[in-house]
Amino acid sequence: MNDAVNLPSQPMSPGAARPRVAIIGGGLAGLAAAVGLANRGLDIELIEARRRLGGRAASFQDTNSGEAVDYCQHISMGCCTNLADFCQRTGTADLFRIDRTMHLFTRDGRSSTLRGSRLLPAPLHLAPGLLRLHFLSLRERLGIGRAMLQLARARPAELATITVAQWLQAHGQSTRAIERFWGAVLVSALGESVDRSSMLHAQKVFVDAYLTSSQGYELHVPRVSLAELYDQRLTEWLARQNVRLRLGSPVEGLDPDDHGISMAINGNTERFDAAIVAVPWHRVKQLLGPRLASLPEVAGLDSIDAAPIAGVHLWFDRQITTLEHAALVDMLSQWLFRRSDLTTGDGSGEHYYQVVISASRHIAGRERAAVVAEVCDELRDVFPAARQAQLLRWKMVADPLAVFSVRPGIEALRPQQKTSAPALFLAGDWTQTGWPSTMEGAVRSGYLAAEAVLAAQGQATKVLAPDLRRGWLARWLVR
Repeated sequence: MNDAVNLPSQPMSPGAARPRVAIIGGGLAGLAAAVGLANRGLDIELIEARRRLGGRAASFQDTNSGEAVDYCQHISMGCCTNLADFCQRTGTADLFRIDRTMHLFTRDGRSSTLRGSRLLPAPLHLAPGLLRLHFLSLRERLGIGRAMLQLARARPAELATITVAQWLQAHGQSTRAIERFWGAVLVSALGESVDRSSMLHAQKVFVDAYLTSSQGYELHVPRVSLAELYDQRLTEWLARQNVRLRLGSPVEGLDPDDHGISMAINGNTERFDAAIVAVPWHRVKQLLGPRLASLPEVAGLDSIDAAPIAGVHLWFDRQITTLEHAALVDMLSQWLFRRSDLTTGDGSGEHYYQVVISASRHIAGRERAAVVAEVCDELRDVFPAARQAQLLRWKMVADPLAVFSVRPGIEALRPQQKTSAPALFLAGDWTQTGWPSTMEGAVRSGYLAAEAVLAAQGQATKVLAPDLRRGWLARWLVR
């Protein structure tokens, strides 16, 4: 720690009556920290500059239909055990559906399905589906299986400094296999292109989601808007747990003092025994006073790059597919999600679909109407019903700071949740979680921050949920 930073060295006193803890940021990381700390003998205040909860997992009101529309589709997977635990604790687990079949389409309209076999143990449960992928040759499919086994056995230290593309090329993967299989899976999971992503994080995705458990690959998709899921429902739940919500309350100037930490909230200085900063990485230093901004834990945040994601919202006059979702292979469009009832649409005769484009920097300079036109052309090629459908309206939402980029070397820039300032803790998917920029990573960070705060209070409490249990064959095959 920098000697010029004179921080109070005493930890929070375990004997103090109901220590006051501030959680700054109402996204998933901050919400998870609040869930982890609730009913632990602390006074918890969740402080958010906006007048809603959810952070990036948010919705806007469609002016035509009046419905809440998610800025971008958020999905989880069976391997996301801490997000599942978060939803169980808050009573929202029933607001997700589970899709056990993945539908993959090429532009000629042909499709393949990937569904785990109940007769085969992990990691062989997906082998039949992999061998039936129509858009790859048999040699490419067998090569993918070999590479997945090699990846499962690779040492993480060997993968941290190379990109996905470099590792795959070195392990005999064809350009077509990289683009049509590895890219189709990883770009959406990592939020970054294969030529930029660290192979270490690709290993995490494949091992946890596809190789160790037969449930890991399943898609968990919200059945309600993100606004209802993470704002309305969590507001009600936190109130029942006596967590004080302070919305529309910007925070600035966090500084250590003899009582723990002080900060300006709406222009007034308040003191807390501890503070968890749970905002995006690029905003952290804006909140910290000079003494905390010089901490070594936050030194690398300026070097973390962002990766953009775009959501294309489409309202048609009829249904274009009855599928809940579809992965679109080797196209600008990557995932399609149906968000309307099959027979009545949204109630006004409109049928709403969303297309997600991750790592979307390649469309940043294009006219949005041209992007939408290309997306619609792809949908017409893939789904015959789309050729007769009229596009009633559209909206494109692009977030240049959607996620942090999981480039090689990123782990050295990610801080732990506990800092060298006794009263300051960090939460966010950008902290050290072992995961890329995902909802699971955000929840893990909040849980880990909660554990650190409780430890400072003398409570050795485990908050983090365990990973899925590995199958017997996976325990032998996967390192």
